[in-house]
Amino acid sequence: MSDAAQPTAAEVRAAAEAVKVALDRHLAAVEHRTGEDDPAVSDAFNALAVAAEVYDERLYHRYDEVTPFEIPDPDDSLPPYTGPEEPNALSVLIRRDYAVVEPPRLLAQAQRIADVEGEGDRGAIAGGSVHAALGVLFGEYEPDEIASRHKEFGLEEGDSTLWVAAADDLPEPGEWLSAPFDHADPQQVVCRFDVSAVFDEDDLDADLDDLEEQDA
Repeated sequence: MSDAAQPTAAEVRAAAEAVKVALDRHLAAVEHRTGEDDPAVSDAFNALAVAAEVYDERLYHRYDEVTPFEIPDPDDSLPPYTGPEEPNALSVLIRRDYAVVEPPRLLAQAQRIADVEGEGDRGAIAGGSVHAALGVLFGEYEPDEIASRHKEFGLEEGDSTLWVAAADDLPEPGEWLSAPFDHADPQQVVCRFDVSAVFDEDDLDADLDDLEEQDA
């Protein structure tokens, strides 16, 4: 989050109030559950998870503080697991989306790397090739480092997801390299972690609207 988009103290307070509302709704749903799989409890759980995540993010970006708890993703985010009970191998599948919002910054960083390493298509970078600059950038840094330093490279984060899938054995070397993402089986996924601005914006706005209606 850039300095311009830093949440205000009022926005942090509103997010905290949304968590309080979500907590009350979750407790009321649990107290009045109609069965083991009551959809009202599931909906209240999801709303609480969203509100807590938004509050945690706003608290961090405003005050550099975090909450001491984490609400796990709902179990219904994945189909029933059918993989081995004791996996002998794992596949970690990651997708991260970025928008190139500052091409000059990206080009400058890539040119610096190319100059230091003596590698890369320097002429293409100097001529404004974002394609060549991305190749230099991702060839130099691990994906996790790019994720943590994306602003330095003129990138803006979009959605991301990480899947941890179980397997009985490792595939043979080179077996899936030609099509690495074609055989992902959701029923083999042990756990997944999703990040999206839609969780922060749409659900929080709905919670805040409900809160304002209650206070009116």
